[in-house]
Amino acid sequence: MGGIFLFFIFLLSPLDIRATNANIPSTLDGPFEPETVPYDASLRGNAVDIPDTDPLVRRRVTGFEPEQLSVSLSFNHDSIWITWITGEFQIGDNIKPLDPKTVASFVRYGTSRTNLNHEATGHSLVYDQLYPFEGLQNYTSGIIHHVRLTGLEPNNKYYYQCGDPSIPAMSDVYYFRTLPASGPQSYPKRIAIVGDLGLTYNTTCTINHMSSNEPDLVLLVGDVTYANLYLTNGTGSDCYSCSFSKTPIHETYQPRWDYWGRFMENLVSKVPIMVVEGNHEIEAQAGNQTFVAYSSRFAFPSEESGSLSSFYYSFNAGGIHFIMLGAYISYDKSGHQYKWLEKDLANVDRSVTPWLVATWHPPWYSSYSSHYREAECMRVEMEALLYSYGVDIVFNGHVHAYERSNRVFNYTLDPCGPVHITIGDGGNLEKMSITHADEPDNCPEPSSTPDPYMGGFCATNFTSGPAAGKFCWDRQPDYSAFRESSFGHGILEVKNETWALWTWHRNQDSNNKVGDQIYIVRQPDKCPFHGMPQPKPLLASS
Repeated sequence: MGGIFLFFIFLLSPLDIRATNANIPSTLDGPFEPETVPYDASLRGNAVDIPDTDPLVRRRVTGFEPEQLSVSLSFNHDSIWITWITGEFQIGDNIKPLDPKTVASFVRYGTSRTNLNHEATGHSLVYDQLYPFEGLQNYTSGIIHHVRLTGLEPNNKYYYQCGDPSIPAMSDVYYFRTLPASGPQSYPKRIAIVGDLGLTYNTTCTINHMSSNEPDLVLLVGDVTYANLYLTNGTGSDCYSCSFSKTPIHETYQPRWDYWGRFMENLVSKVPIMVVEGNHEIEAQAGNQTFVAYSSRFAFPSEESGSLSSFYYSFNAGGIHFIMLGAYISYDKSGHQYKWLEKDLANVDRSVTPWLVATWHPPWYSSYSSHYREAECMRVEMEALLYSYGVDIVFNGHVHAYERSNRVFNYTLDPCGPVHITIGDGGNLEKMSITHADEPDNCPEPSSTPDPYMGGFCATNFTSGPAAGKFCWDRQPDYSAFRESSFGHGILEVKNETWALWTWHRNQDSNNKVGDQIYIVRQPDKCPFHGMPQPKPLLASS
């Protein structure tokens, strides 16, 4: 019966969808007048991190038994990555890295829990976080295993068990479900979008709420564990620069990554998670190395999507093509990422994957004071390219609040521009963003806005529109349709090749209440783009 109902939904015409959901607005009704929901001071705007003594983050295995299991997607539905960790991390002055060769990377899997009749092997690694300064503690991880399963059928439930049978040290039997095959009427039921999670008690609320919505896929738009809000001795703060301004290097307490992996295992051992890097994943260490934990702990379909980098890649989820971009590496037109993006966009067949969704960490269109216009140089380099290929939706984090834009391009309302959604409200240790750049005395000094790590200064005063001659608007910008400071997550439900339902859920609400909801509607007939399928010529009548 469920399959019949899903098929019926996909057969609905746009008029049928509008009639069935008459109270839910769509982007066809826009652009909307800007709306701000006043901040509720009774909410837990300041979060409290989960301590290492909490059972949610304690190690629950022994020896080399697998822990921190997670599933992630390859480029298409027929392949999945399984990741886990064996052995214990070490932190201190005298650490000795484990040897990855001593434990096999092995997965048994199949469509029956009692008959795991397929096998796959993969690769493993250990990473270090090292500091050449007296008094700072070094870290070496457990053995991280990545195994790719191939030849999978779409929309199918698979059971798996991972580990090393020769020790023996095998996990319990887990399961995952593959996504639908790509096609214009083939979509995951629900995709959860979340950003800036961290590991606080607000995070647990976000994840519990999100899990109750039964997503088929989780998209994490950067800032994962916030391990870099801690010194190597485990002392943390919600403002590193305020509390630890005299440290010789920006320290990070790597065990927070292990705590996060243990907490998330219950969800991501069965629901695929796709991650893109944020600024809190930089984690500088000896030898000018950065992003080592991020690049080591997750499996990415980089090679499968032709990027050869964990910082940018793409994948398909049914009829959606997702593009994950890196804001903290070169995005210049002459760089590798930009050239890869050009090629990836040119290869998208919109008759197979009609929806095009892009994701990176810092937003281009945010009206909050925090991180205001911080990624302007990236926008200047990449926005026109994404617009020319008809990107439908952009998801970002970084700002610890929620904001949805009207369709916009180059700060101008444009019915063919993407909808930009900032969802950096996952619940992390840093404070919630509550001030807006358009409010009196809240407009940042322009020279303070660039991120030093990203480099460059491109955010000059506006030259046209209501804010001409100014760095900030004096009212909520026209491009900002809705904004609210509250922790939560979002759910994307693509209904067919032109209609998708976006819902934002606030942590303080019950499951059946929504904070923001809208149908995002594609109009390929009115918004032509590169690579758009051309109409077939009419045959002459005889």
